[in-house]
Amino acid sequence: MVYALLCLFMLCLASLLLGAKYTSVTQFLTFSDDAWLVFSASRLPRLFALICSGVGLAVCGVILQQIVQNRFVEPATCGGLDAAKLGILISIIYAPSMGMTARMIGALIFCIFACCIFTLVIRSIRYKSPVLVPVIGIMFGGVLSAIAELYAYQNNMMQNMQGWMLGDFSKIVQGNYEIIYLILPVVILTYFYAQRLTIVGMGEGLATTLGLSYFNIVALGLILVSLTIATTVITVGSIPFIGLIIPNLVAMRYGDNLKRTLPIIAFAGAVLLIVCDLLGRLIIYPFEIPIGITASCLGGLMFLAVVWKIR
Repeated sequence: MVYALLCLFMLCLASLLLGAKYTSVTQFLTFSDDAWLVFSASRLPRLFALICSGVGLAVCGVILQQIVQNRFVEPATCGGLDAAKLGILISIIYAPSMGMTARMIGALIFCIFACCIFTLVIRSIRYKSPVLVPVIGIMFGGVLSAIAELYAYQNNMMQNMQGWMLGDFSKIVQGNYEIIYLILPVVILTYFYAQRLTIVGMGEGLATTLGLSYFNIVALGLILVSLTIATTVITVGSIPFIGLIIPNLVAMRYGDNLKRTLPIIAFAGAVLLIVCDLLGRLIIYPFEIPIGITASCLGGLMFLAVVWKIR
């Protein structure tokens, strides 16, 4: 545990010190005006957004996997990200004066509907292989993405939509990222209901036998997932694989008891996202690769390793 916390501290320090403008720890500790402005206006908000996003996406993935009872489900494979994209686009078109509030409401409503539809579809069909579940989710997300692109094309917003859906933390500065803190109450509620979510992952029959209100817990889980997806997409765009890789790796090592593993999942999600961000900032320094690309590459390799290990 001590080594894990030390690793997180070193990654956070590296994230704070790395950037196009050179700053040192000495400048930060002596409260140099230029260095403190860089830290407070850009690098600290970026670090907080990285931690919140990593924690939220990892927790979001494990909630979906418990509800659907499938290890290959995450926001990118259930249509959630595409639903958020469609909701944000419609809110921009029909309520442009409401700004961030309309985007949040639109993304949240569409995410909730998409997650509910996906869950109902998975529960109503019979499938022989668990791999078919994310395939169905990707197909569902493709339909939603096609509708969003049609609306964007009709309203001449294709480039704008592609820009704000690409996962990128370079635009995070003080004053335009604070909505990401909505993820913190989501994580707290998830931990409070962790035991119930673990039972939900065992199936509706067992959950009902144990006196658990199955559909109420599922509804709460989908609302928490939708809120997390909407918040991250609005703030930093689409980041795949975090909610897929981390819960699987933790479950392989520590089991499925969320009361015990949820802090580990949250910690690992934050660490992985910071690592992806540092890679994106170092590969072509002083320029930056969007974190959506680095997370896809690193997450894809880790996913292949997980699948090989399971087999």
